[in-house]
Amino acid sequence: MKWRFDDLLTFLDVMETGSITATAARLNLSKSVVSKRISDLEGALGIELFQRSPRKLLASDHARDFVERIRPLVREIVEAADTVGERHSAIRGNLRIAAPMSFGTLYLGRMIADFARQYPDLEVAVELEDRMVDLVRGGYDVGIRIGILKDSSLIVRKLCTDARIICCSPAFAAANGLPTRLKDLSSFACIDYSNVNTSQLWQFENPASLNDPISVAMHGRIVANNGEAMRDMAIAGLGLVLLPMFIAADALRAGTLIPALPDVTPVPYKIYAVYPPTRHVSAKVRAFVDHLVRHIGDPPIWQMMDPFHAERP
Repeated sequence: MKWRFDDLLTFLDVMETGSITATAARLNLSKSVVSKRISDLEGALGIELFQRSPRKLLASDHARDFVERIRPLVREIVEAADTVGERHSAIRGNLRIAAPMSFGTLYLGRMIADFARQYPDLEVAVELEDRMVDLVRGGYDVGIRIGILKDSSLIVRKLCTDARIICCSPAFAAANGLPTRLKDLSSFACIDYSNVNTSQLWQFENPASLNDPISVAMHGRIVANNGEAMRDMAIAGLGLVLLPMFIAADALRAGTLIPALPDVTPVPYKIYAVYPPTRHVSAKVRAFVDHLVRHIGDPPIWQMMDPFHAERP
């Protein structure tokens, strides 16, 4: 019995989702078709890939070893097919994008929609998640990363530099005053971001040494894993918050947030497009990243208006 390429692709998807049901929904197939593809692959290979029970689908040791070996090979095959096809046709196929939640909802969604309109033969899947995802294991073509890059194996293209700002609501400032120096910060209530270590979040440029930022130890009563939630809690008067401008700009323009310590400069964030290493970057990835660079700009579009004085657009 010979294995089929569709069976391999389905197996990779099941390994990623951990579920026949989730894979069937993602691939727009019935659960019986997905189950048969897995069974056929097991028959062709002569091994058991999954241990099945009514409640769980557990990958066997064979499956874990197999997926690590075939994932890069399948990616190479798909990329080779895309490359050959791109020489003779418009951009098409599938483009899978992973991005942080707030950046996706505030700005990226509109840019992706515009890109999708330009290329009607391209299928686009967008997954928004504030936690770091493994692009290779997840089968993503491109990801958006904000802040410090941890995976040096990825191909990186900088999209822009985004300033950050300490801010709070006018009501909080009226009730508690505002800090005047960095060392005052730790005595104020703050709102923290759970996906980044506090010492890395509250970092500021050091005039004496640009490569040695100043960290301030903060302890927030309120902690959230999403920047828009942090912004909303600050607007509600729950404390100081340190936000990138792509999240804070509209609230600053509207006056629902105000700068709390404007004379200090938080270490800015860089926003990157990243994609897995490959011999040939596909035309769809190149076109998408170029599209982002054109539409975001550097300085980025959300900083083009003075958030402290300009009226809300």
